[in-house]
Amino acid sequence: MPVSESFNLAMMVAESGMVDSAIHELLMRPQIIMAAEANPGIKAAMKNQIMKWRGQVQQRITKVSIEDRFKQEIALYEEVINWDEDYFISQADEVVQQLEGHSAFYFKAKSLVTKEHAKHNPMFQSYFCSQWYQHLSATLKQAQLDELEQNKEQLLTDLYQRIETMQQMEQVTEAGDETKVGRLWDMAKAKLTRTDIESMKSVARFLKRNDGLKDIAEKLGRMANEIDDPNKERVRSEDLRMVEECSDNVSDDIVGVHESDDLAKLLPNETMFLAYPELEVVFYKHLVDKRLMNYRVQGTQRKLRKVKAYKRQSKQVEQDKGPFIVCIDASGSMSGFPEQCAKALAYGLMQIALAEDRDCFVIMFSTQQITYELTKQDGLSEVLNFLSYSFHGGTDLSPVLDQSIDLMCGEKYKNADLVVLSDFIAPSQPEEMLRRIDKLKASRNRFHAVTLSKYGNPALMDIFDHCWSYHPSKFSRLMKWR
Repeated sequence: MPVSESFNLAMMVAESGMVDSAIHELLMRPQIIMAAEANPGIKAAMKNQIMKWRGQVQQRITKVSIEDRFKQEIALYEEVINWDEDYFISQADEVVQQLEGHSAFYFKAKSLVTKEHAKHNPMFQSYFCSQWYQHLSATLKQAQLDELEQNKEQLLTDLYQRIETMQQMEQVTEAGDETKVGRLWDMAKAKLTRTDIESMKSVARFLKRNDGLKDIAEKLGRMANEIDDPNKERVRSEDLRMVEECSDNVSDDIVGVHESDDLAKLLPNETMFLAYPELEVVFYKHLVDKRLMNYRVQGTQRKLRKVKAYKRQSKQVEQDKGPFIVCIDASGSMSGFPEQCAKALAYGLMQIALAEDRDCFVIMFSTQQITYELTKQDGLSEVLNFLSYSFHGGTDLSPVLDQSIDLMCGEKYKNADLVVLSDFIAPSQPEEMLRRIDKLKASRNRFHAVTLSKYGNPALMDIFDHCWSYHPSKFSRLMKWR
């Protein structure tokens, strides 16, 4: 048997169709079928995950052959098939000893070698290696099937868990488009308890009642498209426009009398020359000389005209939207209603980030910083940890701004939206920080502030591109609960 055939043994078994059979069996499960039919977005996300799993498991089962239990035997097999007949007969007992304890072919090999009359048959070596190859192939295939079955059970458990989580999430928020569902599916690995669901429901209800917070979140989501990029060149272009022009050929109004040769606009008294034969020649002379008295008419008509103007190059694509970096003041002064507003607004921005395929990072700051990545894999666990965090401590704005500025200097945070939610009862920032912020603004990063108190430091507001103030009165908050 050729050496290359034994090397490719694992690949041939892996490509025998057993992976596709396993996927087909998965897709025929009732729970999988029901979930796919219930929501097209879930169906697409589930299909993407299964196709990704297919490539990964194909590689895993192919690598089974390089494990120690097969690697040594395959190496020995490839060595033996290249021996000459005499050397093989002399070393046959040694080969069997090397197979003892780690090869399924050991007992078969031992029974073949013990038959002395068979060892001297010219075809013995070929028959021995052929039987060895068949046992090796069967053992390898079984090992790959076991590996496949183990991975399939893990995938099935994960799919069921995600389906359950997605069904629970439908109670909290609308799924939206397929892109949003796909990213929610990626985050849905976390198992949600009844308390987790109630916590997210509470935040979703609070956001729905407070329209002002919802409007702020939607405006923040649109900011990335409204930026004016100075790097886009202006080019001269020609457009066709419909314009109105004055014309003597449009008989809207009679504006006077003039000499011409237009018989349709002839004054009646000019026809008197035709009444007398001796004056008829005068009429024709006036006609040739364009001296007949005509009504002068004037009006407006519409026509297409080319208008030249400068505009942005049409080949420029829409700005790529960077991530949201949401810095939330978690100091004791923010507890109560401001804390609810901060969590609800961050939750709303997370939903916008999911729909627009953006990342959303939350940095809680007081005297220290805690970072949550709400849109990553297992992001729902991060969301729940964030929502359960209790606000306490003092306000220290400078470290979190430094940390955010450092992040925005990297490629991953290009064109990012930094949103600071605080009562802004804090001192002004140093000049060095202001210069760093201005440099980032020039690179199309945006700085936003949402103040949840009417006592914030006005000097702090000046460093942001956009500022929103949200602190409704107690009476208006009570009316929202009705």
